[in-house]
Amino acid sequence: MGSFRGEGDRLIAGRYRLGTRVGRGGMGTVWRATDEVLGREVAVKELQVEEGLPDEEARSRRERTFREARTVARIQHPGVIVVHDVAEQDERPWIVMELVDGQSLSDQLAAEGPVPPREAARIGLALLGALRAAHAHGVLHRDLKPANVLMESSTGRVVLTDFGIAHVPGGSTITETGSFVGTPEYTAPERMSGGRTGPESDLWSLGALLCAATSGKSPFHRDSLGGVLHAVVSDEIRPPETVRPLLPVVRGLLERDPERRLDAAGAERLLAEYLRTGHMPEAPHAYTPTQRVLHGVPSVAARRPGPGGGRPRSPSARARAVLAAALLVASAAGAGVAAVAMLLDETGDGKGSGGATATDEPTTRPTSGRPTASPTVTVTSTRTATRAPTPTGNPAPPGYRTVSDPAGFRLAVPDDFTRSFEPPRIFYYSPGKVFRLGVHIQDTVAGGPPAAMRRADAEGPDRYEGYRDGEVTATTHDGNRAALWEFTWDGFAGDAGPRHTLDLSWEEGGKMYDVWVSAPVGERAAARRHFDTALETFVVTKPKS
Repeated sequence: MGSFRGEGDRLIAGRYRLGTRVGRGGMGTVWRATDEVLGREVAVKELQVEEGLPDEEARSRRERTFREARTVARIQHPGVIVVHDVAEQDERPWIVMELVDGQSLSDQLAAEGPVPPREAARIGLALLGALRAAHAHGVLHRDLKPANVLMESSTGRVVLTDFGIAHVPGGSTITETGSFVGTPEYTAPERMSGGRTGPESDLWSLGALLCAATSGKSPFHRDSLGGVLHAVVSDEIRPPETVRPLLPVVRGLLERDPERRLDAAGAERLLAEYLRTGHMPEAPHAYTPTQRVLHGVPSVAARRPGPGGGRPRSPSARARAVLAAALLVASAAGAGVAAVAMLLDETGDGKGSGGATATDEPTTRPTSGRPTASPTVTVTSTRTATRAPTPTGNPAPPGYRTVSDPAGFRLAVPDDFTRSFEPPRIFYYSPGKVFRLGVHIQDTVAGGPPAAMRRADAEGPDRYEGYRDGEVTATTHDGNRAALWEFTWDGFAGDAGPRHTLDLSWEEGGKMYDVWVSAPVGERAAARRHFDTALETFVVTKPKS
């Protein structure tokens, strides 16, 4: 662990003599120290208390610190930092912990570069054990990131540390009640909204950490706080190619709906199987039809009413609700009015064209030279109304119109798209055929959509020039067997460059339906919007004679 010059020779609580400073964070400073009673090396964390706080509030914070330190001290697990003592000196709380001889995962990544997938799986498995132990005591870490993971040099032990903003039973946190504290790049969407959080929020953070371990940075890293918030809440989730061997667990952990997120037991099973065999099975999730699966990682999109008639919140409404709260973080942290307006516009609440899904990564500019590190600000939960479904499917969003196709289906397409029947397929083209939305209806085949899509993927190199990044994911669509196929290719001779295709196939009423969208790779955001809108508004009708 790297060290800094320290105060040296300062005695805390008559027992712990400070040496060098080994780290500093937003919640305090960590010192290497000697326990003069037991004659051992320890780490001592000095928690910050702002100057000028009223005596009553300062006293309340110290009491919370003691209570939370004692709670964490009860967690007995080799992957959780050991808390030896909690003391008070100069009216400041100090937490005495074991001294881990090594460096943080963050420092290791900076010094040595990303780790291979097998090492990332080992780290992830160890952290899952630590989190499960903490969660069993009702403790939520809430700031899982590489900087808070220690790697012991001599043993390779992985240690979760810095419970400075943890939530424990029966109390608030060291920070003020109602405040958001954390690292946005590793924070779950539900925490951004100030809504209900639980163990699953820590699991989202683990998914982001696995990506960072294999690539060097979080998949939600952006150049501004506004960009980070947009990426976490509604942008496409694009895990790095380096994490591909771990995709089933990563995509399960990075599920935006916490109720559908892969749980700790499931993640442990997948990672353990990968370490044992070198192959990871699919996650035990039945992802809904309109989930966007990007490089194998799904993010929730709107779902049409199922047999029960209930409709979950649409992604556009949910994203707007979360962004409305998260934007308070951005504005309070200095992201600026421009960033706020941009985010609202890109989720359909501003003057933009709207749409059913998120847009591509925003181009944002910080409004000041200040770093965009995690701020401490108040977050307020906001509710946003959704469109009510109709008996014939979801209504067309702004910028789209509903078409009743004579082939026997109805769906929403962009206003300027025109129909072209090219037997046996039906296309809806944008001007210049930049975007191509296709529908194919055929009889069912042996093995259903998953088998059909896997065959198509295998034939991809022969059918599509420059075929690459092919990915087939078995899923369901309104309870029916389905599969999603995604790939990139070089395009036809008349195209301007490489293209990206999203294709969902499902069985319904004895037929197999395919809906796909093809677009230039630089237009993925708009393509996703057209794709998701087509799927959430698609209804089978009676063919016209």
